[in-house]
Amino acid sequence: MRTLLLLRHAKSSHKDERLADHDRPLTKRGQRDASRMGALLVDDDMVPDLIISSTSSRTRETTKRVAAAAGYRGPVRYVEELYLADPKHIVAVIAAQPATRLDLMVVGHNPGLEELVLALTKCDETLPTASLVRISLPIRRWQDLKLTTAGKLVKIWRPKELE
Repeated sequence: MRTLLLLRHAKSSHKDERLADHDRPLTKRGQRDASRMGALLVDDDMVPDLIISSTSSRTRETTKRVAAAAGYRGPVRYVEELYLADPKHIVAVIAAQPATRLDLMVVGHNPGLEELVLALTKCDETLPTASLVRISLPIRRWQDLKLTTAGKLVKIWRPKELE
């Protein structure tokens, strides 16, 4: 059994229209929500063994704030293929991870994350920014993960529901 945590990046700014989408930073609310989700990882005993993140500025900043708030000391892998990735590409990145890592967190973007939750759990869920999803997967190794794997949606945490 494996645990997959999916985290949509926190709220990002559209203030500076000169910035490319990839380079948009977090807003103050996004910074706060990312730190709150990191604290939640500790509170619910869900700190992962490995964090994999898209390379965008907003996912990098989300990842750093979550890791700091969770006291995470493990590796963080920034993977360019996760930027605006579809479920097929997200699964390919996850499946390439070592079997020694039992619990993974992927920090990414919509619509790919929502579509992945639907594919793995058959639950059609909305993931606002900084939403965290916990999925239990009936696999022994990450390389066994497929889009057709029948996972179980354990829980979703949305920032506004935590207030």
